[in-house]
Amino acid sequence: MRAVNDGRLGDMKSMVAALAVCVGLALASPPLMAQWPAHPTKNVPRDADGKPDLNAAAPRTADGVPDLSGIWNYAGVLGFRGGPPPSPPGTPVQATFWNIEAGFKEGLPFTPWGTELRRKRMADDSKDNPDAACLPPGPMQLHTHSQPRKMIQTRDVIVVLYEANAGVRQIFLDGRSAPSDDPQPWWYGYSRGRWEGDTLVVETTNFRDEGWLDVNGAPLSAQGKLTERFRRPTFGTLEIDVTIDDPKSYTKPWTVRVNQRLLLDTELIEFVCNENQQFDPVTAAPLPRQP
Repeated sequence: MRAVNDGRLGDMKSMVAALAVCVGLALASPPLMAQWPAHPTKNVPRDADGKPDLNAAAPRTADGVPDLSGIWNYAGVLGFRGGPPPSPPGTPVQATFWNIEAGFKEGLPFTPWGTELRRKRMADDSKDNPDAACLPPGPMQLHTHSQPRKMIQTRDVIVVLYEANAGVRQIFLDGRSAPSDDPQPWWYGYSRGRWEGDTLVVETTNFRDEGWLDVNGAPLSAQGKLTERFRRPTFGTLEIDVTIDDPKSYTKPWTVRVNQRLLLDTELIEFVCNENQQFDPVTAAPLPRQP
């Protein structure tokens, strides 16, 4: 057993409890004991002193495109007080976990429907946030979650394993189109990707209605489309620009940037969040309480 020292924020059950009430608790807590022994990451570039050179060039696949594989952790702002640091000129606002619009001086371009839904969610202390109910948070909250994610890249698909709620997402690279008649929408949406030079462009649609983009409850409806642009400028960094285009929730598309950093010599921790499941996994409706 070893204490986690890779920068992730501590006890995840404490964080779920924090989301349940959304006030009064900090995200950081005592270190969680990992279930995996340390194991050196392979093929890490090193400097003259033998230390990992995270500024080295990104690895590439046999097809010549950047290899996004690895364990990544959010490198932005998690707290719910204040906003993100200033963005460099000409770059998108940095996304935050608690309040995704924190860096927008004029706020997000909500429609009346989107404004009212977020107002209600905040008035309810975000008690219905999926992450507080052991349900999938959705791609945007998972991008900014304190728990890391593991990307496994092949030629035809990228699989993303999320430590948070043990989520699994697939990004198809085989040229398929979105389902045209999908009777069951997806918590994570249906993702299709293509390479444009060294940038992976991913379009995701077919979401469940009334999703959450942050803890405060900025919505993503079933009409929404996420366009993500993944870049790996160095060995140790991942930039993801995410454009949200959702005419039900917003009057125009808007874009945020997610910065992630590579974690070395570690693995995901098994995370199970449904021992006390109180919600129907299909409808998300509260289950009847047992006497």
